[in-house]
Amino acid sequence: MQHARSLLPAGTDLLFIEGYRPLVLQQRYFTDYRDELAATHPDWTPEQLHQAASRYVSPPEIAPHSAGAAVDVTLVDQDGHELDLGTRVNASPEESNGTCYTHAANLSEHARHHRTLLLNAMEGAGFTNYGTEFWHFSAADRYDALMRRQPHARYGPVELP
Repeated sequence: MQHARSLLPAGTDLLFIEGYRPLVLQQRYFTDYRDELAATHPDWTPEQLHQAASRYVSPPEIAPHSAGAAVDVTLVDQDGHELDLGTRVNASPEESNGTCYTHAANLSEHARHHRTLLLNAMEGAGFTNYGTEFWHFSAADRYDALMRRQPHARYGPVELP
């Protein structure tokens, strides 16, 4: 993270939102979002609900936060005020009208500029962005290994004592 911070312009810094997430909390986040989708789409099958929920919340069995391999970050100014990145961190696709997606088309130029700063800093420091959440970056987990075409991930879910 320090390397990523050094790649940002003066007066801009990272705000760390979340890193490691226990498996029980990951399960709750996934189940809550899946249930929210089920209430909105009562005609969807369990498979459709699982797939739709997985685009926003990782299933516990593969969740990078539960491996300690992911961080959620955003940008702040020199006074600690969050910069405009188009929507709040952790906004769902439904809530944000899709602006949670990293490369959403419906962003202001200001928000797009801030996202570019964030992406360049985090990717320059070796992190991989998860494209459905502009704030989510990982390193050496399953998604990062897939994107880098690595044969396996270094980290997987773990329950800390």
